[in-house]
Amino acid sequence: MKLNQIVFPLVLALVASLAVTGCKKGPVKTTIIPGHNTSIVGPGNGPETVPPGGVIPGGEGPGGVDRGPGGGPLVDNRTEFDKMTRDPAALAPYTVHFAFDSAVVLNKEQANIASVAQALTSSPGDKLFIEGNCDERGTQEYNRALGERRALALREALVKNGIDPERIRTISYGKDKPEDPGHDEAAWAKNRRGVFILLHPKAGV
Repeated sequence: MKLNQIVFPLVLALVASLAVTGCKKGPVKTTIIPGHNTSIVGPGNGPETVPPGGVIPGGEGPGGVDRGPGGGPLVDNRTEFDKMTRDPAALAPYTVHFAFDSAVVLNKEQANIASVAQALTSSPGDKLFIEGNCDERGTQEYNRALGERRALALREALVKNGIDPERIRTISYGKDKPEDPGHDEAAWAKNRRGVFILLHPKAGV
């Protein structure tokens, strides 16, 4: 009897405590674990919205996120680059072409890479835009991503030739900026390319 007299009040106190704390409401807390939570990417983010994947039959392949050497994010130099004067003719003879659905810089293109590196070395104040382009086959998103991979491959090749990656920006036009408007193998081969745009400092800047 004495045991029941002791236990029963304790049980009542515990139930009352749970009832009070159980009725309290507060904001739900979410623990974000890097590498496990899904991030939402808004529209207009270019190739960063396209995940890596396999080859799409009849189209050019997908690419990845724009990263600097070593995989780190690039410093945003848009303001500095936008102050410069574009000179698209200067390096036009050194345009690099790619095989179908590939971002590999071919051995036969290494001379063009070396020439661009030499031009940048000779003019340390200049910077560079690299435009990645694809042929018309495949979806818009697919080719935009591959164009970025091609531009990145050319940047990495220039870095191996001693050029500071901070002097280079990449952009992909996918299939939006063809060199040849034709719809055959000859036109497609011309359109799978990386274009170098030399940038000069503006006078007085």
